[in-house]
Amino acid sequence: MLIGVTMGDANGIGPEIILKSFTNGKLKERFIVIGDYSILSFANEYLGYNVPLKRIDSPDDVDKDHLNVLDLNILTRDDLTIGRVSKKVGYASIVYVEKATKMALEGRLDGIVTLPINKSAVRMTYPNFTGHTEFIAELCGEKDYTMMLASDRLIVTHISTHISLRDAIEMVKKENVYRIIVITYNTLKRFMDNPKIGVAGLNPHAGEDSAFGEEDAKEIRPAVEKAKEEGIDVEGPIPPDTVFWKAYNGLYSAVVCMYHDQGHIPVKLLDFEGGVNITIGLKIVRTSVDHGTAYDIAYKGIASTKSFENAFNFAIKLIKGN
Repeated sequence: MLIGVTMGDANGIGPEIILKSFTNGKLKERFIVIGDYSILSFANEYLGYNVPLKRIDSPDDVDKDHLNVLDLNILTRDDLTIGRVSKKVGYASIVYVEKATKMALEGRLDGIVTLPINKSAVRMTYPNFTGHTEFIAELCGEKDYTMMLASDRLIVTHISTHISLRDAIEMVKKENVYRIIVITYNTLKRFMDNPKIGVAGLNPHAGEDSAFGEEDAKEIRPAVEKAKEEGIDVEGPIPPDTVFWKAYNGLYSAVVCMYHDQGHIPVKLLDFEGGVNITIGLKIVRTSVDHGTAYDIAYKGIASTKSFENAFNFAIKLIKGN
C-alpha cells in the first residue's frame, strides 16, 4: 500500500503537521508527500524536527527510513510568506492536489490524504474554485459524490456543501436525497457491518406535517421510502434537533444532512480536532483533515496532528475495506 499526502498551503500548518506526524511514528503505512522539498526542508530546520528527508522522482524510490517527498519544484524558501495569503503558494497547493489525484487514478497511489489549502489563495489563479472536494471530483469525472465528515463520535454526509443556504434548500429534491443515501450506504458497507442511516429533516420538526414547509414530506420522505424498498436500512426525515443525538448514542451509523452547516456543526462540536473529511462516490480513496490552514499558528510548532492522523488511518480503512 502507498498513500499520497499533499503538502497543503506552504504558508500554513501543512508542512509542520507532516513533519510532526512522521516524528511521532503514528503513520503506519507507506506514504509519500506530494509537494516542495525546499519548503519541507526549511520547516524541518526552522522547527528543529530533524526528520530525515529524501527527494524522490517516483513512488518506486520510496525509502522506509525517510520522509519521502515527490518534489514538484514549484516553490523555494523565498516564496514563503508565513501566515499570509499568496498567489504562488495557492497555485502550488492545488497543483499538488492535481498531481496526487492523477497518480491515484493511474493506480500509482492507493489513496490520497490532503492537507489544508487556502481557497482565497487558489482563487487568485482559479477564480471559480470552490474547494478540494469539487476539484477532485471533476478530475475524477464524477458527478455522484458528496462530502462525508467522520469521527469516532459521529458520521455525517451532505446533500450540498459549498453553496449558499438559499441554493442549498433548492437542492433538497427526491433524486438528490436518494442519491446521497445510496452513496452513504455503499461507503459505510466498506468498513462496517449492517449500517443504519438516519436522514435529517430540512425544516423545524421535519416540517411537522408540512406546517413548516413541504420539503420533508414531498422530497425527503419519498427518497427514504425508495431507498428502503431497495433494502437500505434507513429512517427519516427525522427532526434535525434530535437526529444527531440519536446517532451519537448509536441508533444510526451515519446521518444524511440537508446542507453544509447542518452536518458540520455537530461534528465539530463533538470532535473539533479529530474530524475527517472524506469525498465519497469517487473512483479513488480521498480523505482530508477537517480544518483550515491556521495561518495564525503556522510554523509555531503547536498545530495538532490528530485530524491528519485520523484522516490517514481512515484512508487505510477504506482501502483495506475493514
